[in-house]
Amino acid sequence: MKKGILILMLIISGAVMAQSGFGVKAGLNYGDNGDVEYTDVTGAGEDIMKGGDSKVGYHFGLFYRAEMAGFFLKPELLYTQTKSSYDFNNEDAEYKISKIDLPVLLGIRVLGPVNVFAGPSFKYILDNDFQGVTVGDVEDEFTIGAQFGAGIQFKGIGVDVRYERGLSDNEAQVLDLDNPNGVKRVDARPNQFILSLSLNL
Repeated sequence: MKKGILILMLIISGAVMAQSGFGVKAGLNYGDNGDVEYTDVTGAGEDIMKGGDSKVGYHFGLFYRAEMAGFFLKPELLYTQTKSSYDFNNEDAEYKISKIDLPVLLGIRVLGPVNVFAGPSFKYILDNDFQGVTVGDVEDEFTIGAQFGAGIQFKGIGVDVRYERGLSDNEAQVLDLDNPNGVKRVDARPNQFILSLSLNL
């Protein structure tokens, strides 16, 4: 009995190793970085929330994919930059966030080369920059989000589309409020669609 279990474990381990490996990936992000709070000088000077317009960002990095019996586990290590723009007095102001992402995805093949996946995405924010406004550091450099999506895998090449939403409340406070239409605080949670091309090494 023990010998049979040992043989089965060796077979499973061999199958995993045979279908596992590292790879590189890159792609585009399309979404926004959340709301900003600012002073409405056209009215009674009240603070209001304003949503951002989605813009295109990018990402690139490495991944490891382990497959077995139709399932796979895929941790990724990525550099990501997200962008969104806001209209203040008919002028666009761009908010840009640079970060390190670590999605850990669990997936399953559903039909031939097609797969679906989901999992948490851990983030470390490197920098955030708001055009024309002095912004302080975000409250939490480490945050978490969630991703889910679908992809196609042909031998060593893969394409996937996913949606990501930040789960942790996170804001950056503004240091310079000299502008009477000044921004008070900005959101730092992503809300985006992600398109990626991957290549197994």
